[in-house]
Amino acid sequence: MARIKGGLNARKKHNRVLKLAKGYRGARSKQYRVAKQSVMRALASSFAGRKQKKRDFRALWITRINAAARANGISYSKLMYGLKAAGVDINRKMLSEMAVNDAEGFKTLAELAKSKA
Repeated sequence: MARIKGGLNARKKHNRVLKLAKGYRGARSKQYRVAKQSVMRALASSFAGRKQKKRDFRALWITRINAAARANGISYSKLMYGLKAAGVDINRKMLSEMAVNDAEGFKTLAELAKSKA
């Protein structure tokens, strides 16, 4: 049986990594060994970034809700407790949208939370 060399597979693997490294500066986009390290780090960072984005958005929603709640004379924590006690099941994303776009609707929720808290 003839020996098969792995040149084709190695070339495909190298090209796959170099394609991902397109746009990187200097050797990072030209040399396989350096590009492989950069791509591995970039993929790890992008994974972490997708998790971080969720945390950042939640913090943004809470900040918006807190600002709107204080404008209606109630703190964020009392608002959330009051809504839970009143049985209002609305998530922070929607509360944030209401705080920005529907001030009257948010005001009614704040009044409801005040009465229950």
